[in-house]
Amino acid sequence: MGTDSALIKGTLDLLILKVVSLEPMHGWGIAQRIQGMSGDTLLVQQGSLYASLHRLTREGWIASDWRDTDLGRRARFYTLTAAGRQQLDAEIGHWTRLSQGVARIVNA
Repeated sequence: MGTDSALIKGTLDLLILKVVSLEPMHGWGIAQRIQGMSGDTLLVQQGSLYASLHRLTREGWIASDWRDTDLGRRARFYTLTAAGRQQLDAEIGHWTRLSQGVARIVNA
């Protein structure tokens, strides 16, 4: 896929919610985790990432606070909220239905 421009609308939000459900993480760490978990298939642009993080925060699906990183720098860490857990479950259900539908067509 290369860049996030090829991601289906809303997919980045799903990926972010999933990654922060695993552990609190700062923005750069989220991008790196998505890239690593996807086997270097998905590369998230910083601008798109931070726009999604701000939107997810406004929606109340993630919360953030300032913490020190492993390197001793201050960074905003994001965590999943209870509402975010519900949204993640809904997004996973939607993605599962969508990907199954696409697979049926591609494999026909």
